[in-house]
Amino acid sequence: MLSYMARSRVLSLAAPVARLGVLVLFGAAALLVALAVVGLGRVKAQQAAPAAASQSPAQAPEAAQSPPPAATPPPGQTPAASPAATSQAAEPGSITEDELRRQLEGKDLFLRGGYLDNSLTFNEHGVLIGHSPQGSYTLCGIRINKVRVLKHKVELEGARYGLHFLGELPTEDPTKAFDRVNITPKKKEVRITIDRELVVKPKAKHEKGKGKAMPPTAKPAPATAAAAAAPASTTAAPTPGAETSEASEVQAEIARAPEAERPADVKSVTTTLSQAHANKLLEDALDNVFAGGFDARMMASMPSFWKLYYEAVAANTDYRPKDPNVLRQNMVDQKARLKSTFEPASNQFAQDYGVVGMSEYHVVVGADGKPGEIAVARPIGFGLDESAVDAIRKATFEPAVKNGKPVPVMLDMSFVFRIYSQRTAVPSKPAADQTPEPPSLPGPYSVQH
Repeated sequence: MLSYMARSRVLSLAAPVARLGVLVLFGAAALLVALAVVGLGRVKAQQAAPAAASQSPAQAPEAAQSPPPAATPPPGQTPAASPAATSQAAEPGSITEDELRRQLEGKDLFLRGGYLDNSLTFNEHGVLIGHSPQGSYTLCGIRINKVRVLKHKVELEGARYGLHFLGELPTEDPTKAFDRVNITPKKKEVRITIDRELVVKPKAKHEKGKGKAMPPTAKPAPATAAAAAAPASTTAAPTPGAETSEASEVQAEIARAPEAERPADVKSVTTTLSQAHANKLLEDALDNVFAGGFDARMMASMPSFWKLYYEAVAANTDYRPKDPNVLRQNMVDQKARLKSTFEPASNQFAQDYGVVGMSEYHVVVGADGKPGEIAVARPIGFGLDESAVDAIRKATFEPAVKNGKPVPVMLDMSFVFRIYSQRTAVPSKPAADQTPEPPSLPGPYSVQH
């Protein structure tokens, strides 16, 4: 009985011990497998390290050596500009070259001021820099063929045109019946440069509590009274003690620019913090240099004899003297007449381009026999009308008489413009010991009374 019970207890104790042994055996096997895997990984890592170290930068993976490539834009979409290309682009909001091309290229314009030089420079207000001879507006037609916009100036290239009026019939409109003749010499061109106002970026002010003093705020340094009065181009004064002024920085920036891109008059360059102000100044400068037609400003700048002509054309009436006491020639007992003949001076443009024809003018002859008000009746253009009027002003007349007293009258004077003849009237067989006389050129005009 005891023996049986002892065996039962031994067996009951042996079962748990056996199960524990099995668990320990399986745990030991799993630990060995894990250690083997870790060891194998370390061996592979040690083998791969020398190989990676021996690779050149060009052989390294792209992800470690260079940024990922930029995404390709969808078809029809412009790719983003690179930083280098962005630095060369126009300032945001500034007038672009394409805009000026649409505004100026191929348009028939007039050059205000009657400047005759083919190389002209203007400051940013459209005021001529230097000097140029001036003449008739009929010699100042301009057609722009090329526009170039730079940071400090705008460069324009084109051709000059002369107006030759062709109004032979009373029914023809003299303001439209004319030729535009290119009078720019071959292989030459008109060059016009207009300076631009420089836009500067404002500098940050001193920040409290930062312990740092930021550069002073930029201040425009206008060189002209007109620019100084512009509110958009002035800011607060710079911080005292600044080493360099804004004006000197502008001068330094201009000096760094290539010579071909510098403004024509460096000393007159003004600055502004507003791009809109710079755009407006450039638009005003272009309007001060060019006229798109016979606007009010152009009419105001014309001589009185042209004003009276265009006033009559606009009213679609004949010229009438402003003084109502001026009589006509058929209303007096004795007509006014010219005491001596004269010949208005020609000009090289008319001779070079074969401008011929007739012109007519209304002249008020006063009771003293002196010419007063003069109006163009039938223009010819090419600057010849100015020559004719100048000659009339220098002439003397015998006044008209009515009831035994001199009275003012209006008379019409016409001139026929011809080309100077280059032929000479030398003898057919000049003597050997005689020197031929210099050729006598016949007058290009005839005066009709």
